[in-house]
Amino acid sequence: MATMRYVVREVESSIEFYTKNLGFQLVEQMGPAFAIVAKDDLHLWLSGPQTSAARAMPDGRKPEPGGWNRIVIEVNDIKSLVESMKTAGVSFRNEIISGPGGKQILAEDPSGNPVEIFEAA
Repeated sequence: MATMRYVVREVESSIEFYTKNLGFQLVEQMGPAFAIVAKDDLHLWLSGPQTSAARAMPDGRKPEPGGWNRIVIEVNDIKSLVESMKTAGVSFRNEIISGPGGKQILAEDPSGNPVEIFEAA
C-alpha cells in the first residue's frame, strides 16, 4: 500500500472531489481537519490548515497546496472521464496531451493540488 499526503484548503470539498470524480472511497474523517480516502492500493491523506502537517517549518516556510508533484490515476478512457469532470466543473491546467507512453492531463483538486489523469498507449 502507498500513502501520500496532500495539504488542502478545505477537507470536505476535497473528499467530494476525490470520491465523486476519481472513484476514491472515504476511509476515515476526523472532523473538518483531516480525512483519508483510498483507491486501489493508494491511501491519500487530506490535511486541512488545522493539522500539524500544515504548521510552518523552523525557517518560516509554510506547507501549502499546489506545486507540481502529483498522484497519477490510470484510466482506460481519458477522453470520457475528462469530459465528465469538465461537466462537473473540475479545473484543468492543460488539455489532453499525447506522448510515447500515452495520454495525460492535469486536473486540479479544490485546493489546487495537481492530479494527473493518464491513459497508457
